[in-house]
Amino acid sequence: MSVKWAKGLRKSPVPCYTYSRYVCLATPFFIRSGVDMARRSKADAEKTRLDILRAAADVFTEHGFVDTTVSMIVEKAGITKGALFHHFKTKEEVFETLWESLQSQMDSEARAAANAARSLKDPYAAFLAGCRTYLKWAARPDYQQIVLIDGPSVLGLVGWYEADNDLGRQNVQAGIRYLAKKGIVAKHRVPALSILVHNGLNGAGFALARGETGITPDSVLDAFEAVLKSLR
Repeated sequence: MSVKWAKGLRKSPVPCYTYSRYVCLATPFFIRSGVDMARRSKADAEKTRLDILRAAADVFTEHGFVDTTVSMIVEKAGITKGALFHHFKTKEEVFETLWESLQSQMDSEARAAANAARSLKDPYAAFLAGCRTYLKWAARPDYQQIVLIDGPSVLGLVGWYEADNDLGRQNVQAGIRYLAKKGIVAKHRVPALSILVHNGLNGAGFALARGETGITPDSVLDAFEAVLKSLR
């Protein structure tokens, strides 16, 4: 029976007993049910995927990539291996998805902080607010282990650098370009300064991850502000 034909019978005087109600009512029951089931299935699948990523984040943070197994992730998530492999082909793919997610979340928060801190009186305010957010993330155990410690070995140094450069350097360069627009920094130095500043922030992040003595988000931000305000 076609859907078009079923809709054509919606005003039929046929009593709507069990069979008739499937084809006589304004919205065929089997069509409604199919749509609802599809929506529920999609929602359930997305929930499972998020559960996997949350569990994996905890396990990777605690044990590191090398010592983490798929069995540990599925046990933490309370699912089967089949459910995990339905969403991710390998442990590496789970890790890469987490890496990208953490970087994206950090970037979104840093941009929001920078936008909120914009000031007509202080040209450095937005830049420093974004950097403060990055340093806060760089002090988080999950960000340290997944993005900074395991990231370079799992993604490869070239892959890690290119991915991080595409995300981080754009933000840094926008900040340096704004300082140039204000006449604080020479325009011809913007590309080189963005590389130096971006890698300086990365270096601070790695130092935080290593737990170096005397290195805290506040101490780094204080030093970074002094360096930033000395750029010409």
